[in-house]
Amino acid sequence: MRVLFIVFFLLTSGGLFAQQTKISSKTYRATLHRADSLPITFLIQTSEKKGKPVWYIRNAGERLEISDIRIKGDSLLLEMPFFESGFSLKKNSDQGYSGTWSRATSTQTWVMPVLIEPTSARFTPPAGNATKQVSGRWRVVFTRPNGASRPAIAEFKQSGNKVTGTFLTPSGDYRYLDGIVSKDSLLLSTFDGSHAYFFSAKIISGNRIENGVYASGPVNKETWVAEKDPSAVLDASDVSMYLKDGADSLDFRFPDIDSNMLSITDPRFKNKVVVVQIMGSWCPNCMDETAFMSGYYDINKQRGLEIVALAYEYGSDFYRSQRTLRKFRDKFNVKYPMLITGVTTTDSLRTEKTLPQLTPIKVFPSTIFLDKKGVVRKVHTGFYGPGTGEHYITFKKEFEGIVDELLKE
Repeated sequence: MRVLFIVFFLLTSGGLFAQQTKISSKTYRATLHRADSLPITFLIQTSEKKGKPVWYIRNAGERLEISDIRIKGDSLLLEMPFFESGFSLKKNSDQGYSGTWSRATSTQTWVMPVLIEPTSARFTPPAGNATKQVSGRWRVVFTRPNGASRPAIAEFKQSGNKVTGTFLTPSGDYRYLDGIVSKDSLLLSTFDGSHAYFFSAKIISGNRIENGVYASGPVNKETWVAEKDPSAVLDASDVSMYLKDGADSLDFRFPDIDSNMLSITDPRFKNKVVVVQIMGSWCPNCMDETAFMSGYYDINKQRGLEIVALAYEYGSDFYRSQRTLRKFRDKFNVKYPMLITGVTTTDSLRTEKTLPQLTPIKVFPSTIFLDKKGVVRKVHTGFYGPGTGEHYITFKKEFEGIVDELLKE
């Protein structure tokens, strides 16, 4: 499948990078348009790096860098660093841009109209000062169109009209959400090339949120409500993964990104503590986990640690998977092997075909810890990334604690 092209932004009034004109730093609002008119908005900032234009997607405390910018006539093509995702744009007379955002998935390619306008407001400026406060921890229930419900926890921080935060689910988090409170209305959004989310709701009181709408991508939509609950917790039992009775180790052999076959029984892993990362290049939480694991591996590999990633991709085509995984490897300078299982994330038998010693893989990413004898000592499902604040700190401490204990044995 041809991967689309990513895109952003703005150059100069002449529009040609080849002119080497000084690029000023400006901020724009991009809006992805759905058929139901629910706006998925995010901010873009132009800048310059080593004499070349770069653009950044801004969500709360995150800036995602876009440096692969292609210009052809009056068209701009930008390829984002991950997710087979991109924009194709043309410059408008109002100094903005219009075009499409595209993202490849397991079955199709999403295409959404996008408008980029010169403004620093993520949403239309508030109609009035916030009359309600949402800071804190909230117990959330999302309801799908078929009536099925699912639990989550929301954590928000509000200062005046501005709100940041995220939603936590049993499997992971919704990364960096950014938005406003206008009187008693809550608006939030995020975009990272894969996640394209919009949230709205009515703040009934300091303890109740109602009439929530959650829009994802071109068509998906759910409703949600929330109750303030500082002690809210999530039950992860439905997404947990375990070693099957009678099994104590793993046995797999797959090609790496460079087509070299690698097995968990190879000498490279003998007498080492091994962390097996179950991931996919389509997964934003996997992106955050890879960033952490790459840095951790660089510091700790000399202690007798190995990490190996097992990738479950959108398609079974090796070369498509190779292209997308190389982006992860190059962006985060990953020095541990990343293996391509050849089994898709949507395959109902993905676990039986790759890791039959385990109960079904339900969550990406998940992590398996092996001791120096190759025995599975712990299986961890899910991941809370840097957008979750203290939960990410807790994850890192727990991860480091497990590895330290196994290295001491």
